[in-house]
Amino acid sequence: MSKQAEFAVILKINPMFADLGVDELQRISNLCHTQHLGLGEVLFQKGDAGDALFGVRRGQIRIETGAPDGSRLTLNFMGPGDLFGEIAVLDGQSRTADATAGEPTELFVLRREDFLGHLEREPKVAIKIIQLLCQRIRWQSERMEEAVLQPLPIRLARRLCALAADFGSEVHISQEQLGVFVGAARESVNRQLQSWRKDGILDLQRGRILLQNLSRLTAIARNE
Repeated sequence: MSKQAEFAVILKINPMFADLGVDELQRISNLCHTQHLGLGEVLFQKGDAGDALFGVRRGQIRIETGAPDGSRLTLNFMGPGDLFGEIAVLDGQSRTADATAGEPTELFVLRREDFLGHLEREPKVAIKIIQLLCQRIRWQSERMEEAVLQPLPIRLARRLCALAADFGSEVHISQEQLGVFVGAARESVNRQLQSWRKDGILDLQRGRILLQNLSRLTAIARNE
């Protein structure tokens, strides 16, 4: 399978492009090129021009920003099949966060000028983008509701299940980063993880979490 065909598959499983036909997806994928990053290499920084949409072919991209105390705050992880950079590539404004390779990574790159030219010719693609942005607003609203209303075990289980869906049963994330995701102190996260470790739901290793009983974790996430 060619790289352009692989990009077409990634586009097809993304909500922004899911309703497009095979020929349309191929035309979009033919506009892309690839870029390689080494471990820790910066793709872009906050304030850089938003000039491209990215899709992860292999590897991992961490979306990060600086915390007030000078530390780094991870906002999201992008793995194989994920697209990111949609907002900046549409409005042309500066990036709102940093993007760094968490491991050796290969990206599909769709430049803004090529993408906008295509949108002008194919307005149905623009409609799908609007829908995707609305989905993100809904997702953020749900996360805010979770942070206010749901207890820590449910928030933590939902986050781990979401990471597992992207990266499998071995999740590379620190307890401090998990705490940021769920709005809790690292100590509280550690206590809950240690409890689940005793119950055989997961195992803890340095910088990673091994999910051993995803069905039980899913049940917790659903508050069952």
